This record gives sequence, C-alpha cells and structure tokens, in this order.
Amino acid sequence: MPFGVMPKPDVVDRLVAQHMQVRDLMHVVMTSTGEAKRDAFETVLRMLSVHETVEEEVLHPVARRIAGEHGVVEDRLDEENAAKQVLGELDGMDVDDPRFDPLFALLRTAVISHALAEQRYEFNRVRQYCSESERRGMLTLVQAAELAAPTHPHAGVESATANLALGPAVALVDRARDAIRAARR
Repeated sequence: MPFGVMPKPDVVDRLVAQHMQVRDLMHVVMTSTGEAKRDAFETVLRMLSVHETVEEEVLHPVARRIAGEHGVVEDRLDEENAAKQVLGELDGMDVDDPRFDPLFALLRTAVISHALAEQRYEFNRVRQYCSESERRGMLTLVQAAELAAPTHPHAGVESATANLALGPAVALVDRARDAIRAARR
C-alpha cells in the first residue's frame, strides 16, 4: 500500500471503534447524574446488546474456525453471558437506585476486560488469518446484523444459531419496548 493511503475499514476496525465508544460512554455513566446518566446508560445498553449479538453471529464463528479447539471463543462467550446477566439486572433499574452504581462499576470492569481479551485473542487472529477482502465482507455482514439485533440483553443466547433463530423476533420486541419507554418520557 502506498505511503499515506489508509486501508479501507474492516470488521476489526469497526468492532474496536465500538469498544472505544462503549468505554467512553461508560465513563459518562460513571460521572454523570440524572437524565444525562440515564441517556448514556440506555445508549450503552443498546450498543452492548447489538455489539455482542453481531460478534456472536459473525466474528465468533470465524474466530472459532481459526483458533480451533483452544477455547478462545468459549471463554469470550462465558464473559459475554456473565456481562449480559449483570446488564439484565441493570436494564430497567433507575440510575438513582443505590444498587445501580456498584453494579454498573462491576459491569464496566467486566466489559473492558472482555474487550481487551477479544482484541488480543480474537481480533488479532482474524487480522492475521483473514484477508483484507474477507474482513471487509465480514464488516458488511456485521452492518446487516446490527439492523436486526436485539437492543436489550438476553443472557443464554450466545450462539450464532440461537441469535439467528431468535434475534429478529426478540429485536422487534426490544425495539417496541424502547419506543414505549421513549414515549413515556
């Protein structure tokens, strides 16, 4: 590639950028109050729910093929399920509830640790073993999957098969719930 020419973004670029957005938004949640905190948390909730679903549908199957039986993907799925459970407890909880901040701090630590593990153990391998063209194709799949992904956590739904079978119906329910919540404000 000629000097000064940037490669086209790929799936890893998008997912890493989302990790950074989530990290930054989590900081906003931790340092804000009232409506700003609520809005930031709802954005984190939606972003994490969609992000994890598309990773489960698109990235993890490729990473599993690359990593073989080394347990890399299974470890990430265990982390995702644990985070979804905490996120599920927070979903619907008022940000002023005294349980919110300690639980959110626990989630934040788990999510940041999980993102770093993904970047180290999965993303690096995808960059190493998948061509630029394959990674851009995966980006297209991620963008399509984001449109149909649930916007709330659903612990126990961590496989590509489960997400593809249940995801669209669950996403419709989630998006209706989001609209109702927004209308109540």
